[in-house]
Amino acid sequence: MRHPINLATLFAALAFSMLNFQDAAAQHDPGRDAMKLLVQDKFKAGQDRLAKPPKSQNSPISEAERNFVLAILSCKQDHQPEAIGHLQKAVELGLPIERILAGPRHLFEPLQNDPAYAAWLSNLEKPLLHGPMLSSVTDTTAQVWIRTAKQIQVNLLIHEALDAPQPRRKFTTKTTAQNDYTGVIHITNLKPDTRYQYQLSIDGEPQTDQLTFRTMPKAGKPAKFEVGFGGGAGYTPQFNHMWTTLANQAPTAFLMMGDNVYIDDPTHPMTQRYCYYRRQSEPLWKSFIASTAMYSIYDDHDFGVNDCIPGPEIDEPAWKRPVWQVFKQNWNNPGFGGGEKQPGCWYDFQIADVHFIMLDGRYYRDQKGGSMLGPVQKAWLMETLRNSKATFKILASPVPWSPGVKPGSKDTWDGFNDERNEIFSFVHANQIDGVVLLAADRHRSDLRRIPRKDGYAFNEVMSSRLTNVHTHGLVENAKGSDFIIGYNQKCSFGLLTFDTTEKNPTIKYTIVNIDGETVGEATLKLSQMQSR
Repeated sequence: MRHPINLATLFAALAFSMLNFQDAAAQHDPGRDAMKLLVQDKFKAGQDRLAKPPKSQNSPISEAERNFVLAILSCKQDHQPEAIGHLQKAVELGLPIERILAGPRHLFEPLQNDPAYAAWLSNLEKPLLHGPMLSSVTDTTAQVWIRTAKQIQVNLLIHEALDAPQPRRKFTTKTTAQNDYTGVIHITNLKPDTRYQYQLSIDGEPQTDQLTFRTMPKAGKPAKFEVGFGGGAGYTPQFNHMWTTLANQAPTAFLMMGDNVYIDDPTHPMTQRYCYYRRQSEPLWKSFIASTAMYSIYDDHDFGVNDCIPGPEIDEPAWKRPVWQVFKQNWNNPGFGGGEKQPGCWYDFQIADVHFIMLDGRYYRDQKGGSMLGPVQKAWLMETLRNSKATFKILASPVPWSPGVKPGSKDTWDGFNDERNEIFSFVHANQIDGVVLLAADRHRSDLRRIPRKDGYAFNEVMSSRLTNVHTHGLVENAKGSDFIIGYNQKCSFGLLTFDTTEKNPTIKYTIVNIDGETVGEATLKLSQMQSR
C-alpha cells in the first residue's frame, strides 16, 4: 500500500538538510575545499575553487595560501618547476616555512632533487616546526608536545621563574616518523602553584625564547583559578587575533571543545593534516599554546562530517581509527579514550578540587542503539562520577545537553534523550553534588538551566564561536530549558572563574568577545547544586 507524501514534512526535511549544508559550508575556506578535491585528483575543480572571487567567500584565501595549495596541485601533476615557483612565492608573501617543512612530505621532499631549490630551502630550515604545546599540567607535572622537521632528540630545560639564577633541569624526548614527527616531553617533580621558565633546544641550539607556565594549585585543595573554553575554530585569518586575546586573558587552562578545525573529510588523512598543520603553524596560536595548558575533544567537523553518526563499532567505518590517530598526533591530552583497544577522546583531569570530565560524543554515536557515548565510555563516566570527591564536577560534551537548543535536530542530546536522562538520574540517585554541564557546537555563547523534577536543576555553559564566521541565534524560548544569558554578535569564548575557598563555593561564568570585552556574566553557587 502506498502512503501519500506529506509535502509539509518533505519541505521541512529539505529545509533542514539545506541548513545543515550551509552550516558546514559556511566554515569551509577555499584552501581546505581545494585540498579535498586535490586528494581525489580532481585537479580542474580544485584549481577552479582557488580562483573564485574573494567577495564570494566568507574567508577569502590569501595569495600566500593560494600559492601553497597550487604547489600541491603542481606536485600531484608532476610539474615540479611550477611547484617550486609556487612555494617560493608563498614564502615571499609571508607563508611560514614550517608549512613547507611539515608537508605533505611525500610531495615536497622530492623537490629537493633540484639543487637551487635545495639550497634555498636549507637557508630557511627550522628543526622545530610546531609547538611547544603545554598540557596535562598538574600540581607536580606537565607535558609539552612538539613536531620537528626530522626524527630527532628535543631537550627541554626548566627552572623556577625567580629573580635569582636557578639551576636548570633537563627533560628529553625523541620525535618519530611513526607519530608524524611529534613527541611529548614529560616534566616531573615540580612544585604546586609555581611559575616556571622553560626553553627547548635541539643539537645544543635554542629553538624557543624563554617561555613560562604555572603549575596547578595543590590537588584536592580549595583554590581560585580561571579556565577558558570554546569550540567552533574555523580557519578565518581575520579572526586569528582571538589567540592573542586568549593569551592576554591568561587562563589557567583552556578547553578546545570540538570543531577545533573544520575538515569534514574523514577518508583522506592528507586533508586532515593540511588543516592541522595550518593551525599549528600560526604564530599567534603557537604563542597561546606555549604557556596555557591545552585540553581538547573533537566533534563532527574534526572527526567525521556534519552531524555524523559513525556507529558503535571500533573499526567501522574503516576511517575511524586513522582519524583518531591524526587527532592524537596533533593534541597533547592526558588520555585518549581507552587507547588502542578502545579509541576515543574521553579522559578526565583535576585542577585543585574541581574535576573536569571530557566526553567523546562522536566515535561510538549510535542512533539506532540510542547511545551517544557507547557502553564502555558510559560505564567509565558513571564510575568516574561516583568516585569523584571534587567540589565541582564539570561534564564537558561536544554538543549541548539542554533540550530544544537546536530546533528540529537530533544531533544534540535531544537525539539521545533516554541516555541523557539516565546520566541525570544517576547523578540524583547517587546524590552527586556540584555537577555543571559544559558544551559547544552552537555558534554562540550562552548559559541555560535545565529544570528537573527529581534533584537540582542543571546549569549548562556553552560556547562555540572562537573564530567562526557563521553565527547561530540565541534560542531564548527553547522547550525544556531556560535561557539565562547569551551572546552571538562577535566571536567569543567562555571563562569560568572558580572560587572554592568560599563557604559557598562559586563559579562565575563570563562571556568574553574577541576584542577582550566582557559581554555577559552570571554566578553559580554550590548551594544551587546539592541533592540534599
